[in-house]
Amino acid sequence: MSDTRRTGLVFFPAFDWAISPTHPEREERLLYTQDQVFEEGLLDFENITEYKPGLATLDDVNRVHICVPEAARVATESHLISAGGAITAADKVLSGEVDNAFALVRPPGHHAMRVVHGARGFCNINIEAIMVEYIRKKFGRLKIAIVDTDCHHGDGTQDIFWHDPDTLFISVHQDGRTLYPGTGFPKETGGPNARGTTVNIPLPPGTSEEGFLFTLDNLILPILDEFKPDIIINSAGQDNHYSDPITNMNFTARGYAILNDRLRPHIAVLEGGYSVETALPYINVGIILAMAGIDYGYVKEPDYDPQKLKQDNDVTAYIERLIPGLHDQWKQQESLKARTLTVGSQEKRERSIYYDTDNIHEEQIETVRICEDCGGLLTIDSMASTGNRIFAVIVPGGGCPLCRKEGEGMFEATKSGSIYRYVYFQDTDRDTFITR
Repeated sequence: MSDTRRTGLVFFPAFDWAISPTHPEREERLLYTQDQVFEEGLLDFENITEYKPGLATLDDVNRVHICVPEAARVATESHLISAGGAITAADKVLSGEVDNAFALVRPPGHHAMRVVHGARGFCNINIEAIMVEYIRKKFGRLKIAIVDTDCHHGDGTQDIFWHDPDTLFISVHQDGRTLYPGTGFPKETGGPNARGTTVNIPLPPGTSEEGFLFTLDNLILPILDEFKPDIIINSAGQDNHYSDPITNMNFTARGYAILNDRLRPHIAVLEGGYSVETALPYINVGIILAMAGIDYGYVKEPDYDPQKLKQDNDVTAYIERLIPGLHDQWKQQESLKARTLTVGSQEKRERSIYYDTDNIHEEQIETVRICEDCGGLLTIDSMASTGNRIFAVIVPGGGCPLCRKEGEGMFEATKSGSIYRYVYFQDTDRDTFITR
């Protein structure tokens, strides 16, 4: 315990919420983790403190999302407590009460995008994004890095911060050609005013501890050193584990602990991970010990066999070719910032989005104003298979006066009840959210 740190823990297992009794995202998902933490006596360490989760408000949700028709119809009380648990963790760290904190909460959130017509990827609202905007409202517009280590690409978090030059989003995940949601490729690097602040690292199936830690040391940590964030957040999905039932990776509990030890996040928030008995208790104990600066060398799964988990030579060769190229790409895009379009002009992005949990199809046209001073005024025209067509005007966090003025005028000129069922105006900095 030569390098101990004050670590906060926030538990919210949400025993009253599940998608279905047999769904991977169900009530007992954190039960074994909670038991393991108690059995190992982690809360007996003087530098580890448990806190009760708070309750996020609908205003916290509306600071991030355009929920259709409204946040109260999308976010249950369990979702608000899950987001509130992440907010509690942030409060304890930013106030200096602890050095770092781990929010062990569910339901998860990293597949929830800015516009929410329903649930996708087991997610209704994005709890990390809600936490980030809460931090900025209370503590100022800090530079923030989110490192998403869930096996699935964090497409929702990427979408929310796509145009934000002050948020670095790094997602390391199983290659989208082999796993939901089928996104997260190197060419996805951020919007025109924030080019390079999205970094995707698609790893091949079968990647083990060797590949993940090589990626961390040779790409993620160097990028963080160059970006120099005020806060590092680990979107701590645990479904890269070799026993996870819905993925194809070979990471271990020890590997997760080492990754966390080297990453040194200020805040970790649980995301996926569905090997309820054989992985999550060991991974979470390892992460907690690593965050607290306590020896985690004894953390090992009962069936751990390093020979069975040895990384294939072809996988190793692929990763060793991939990572240097991604680092070169980061350096080039960070310096260019894609000023190829005229300031004041617009760039459009058209997408088809599928809400797999609720079986909703969405067609979306997103338009951003090219701006030298902020992430750019954003408008979204969205049509869902539910019959709801909406239009949203979004002034970005840190928005410049020109983008704000243009956005206010656009909102006033757009009427609901014509082609749009709902029209929304969101101004994060002024905490303004209007629906009509």
